[in-house]
Amino acid sequence: MGMLFLICLEGSIYSCKHCYTHLGLADDIISKSFHCRHGKAYLFNKVVNITVGEKEERMMMTGMHTVVDIFCVGCGSIVGWKYEAAQEKAQKYKEGKFILERMSLFYSHFVREKDVINNLYIIILN
Repeated sequence: MGMLFLICLEGSIYSCKHCYTHLGLADDIISKSFHCRHGKAYLFNKVVNITVGEKEERMMMTGMHTVVDIFCVGCGSIVGWKYEAAQEKAQKYKEGKFILERMSLFYSHFVREKDVINNLYIIILN
């Protein structure tokens, strides 16, 4: 296996609760009104540091959708799914969007400041 390169986000972020790999920015949340088998879920416009599983047809509360499960690249935990296609016209807005399950997430404010004297980055979690 090769080297793992992770995208480091700054600002109000959601990370994997198991390994703290950054997954998405709070600014990229479209809706917090979604639900999954394990409780609340958030609809994101974009996420990072994920891999995808196989496409499958899944019956959701809003109808049939083609989805792929998404996994954290840091630890392999399932963190949600991506909508590939929606059958219902009213659900087409979800296509290409991501669901992150709230129970899989850790929320923090992440700031990276540069220490110019030592040429190092200091990471501050609030």
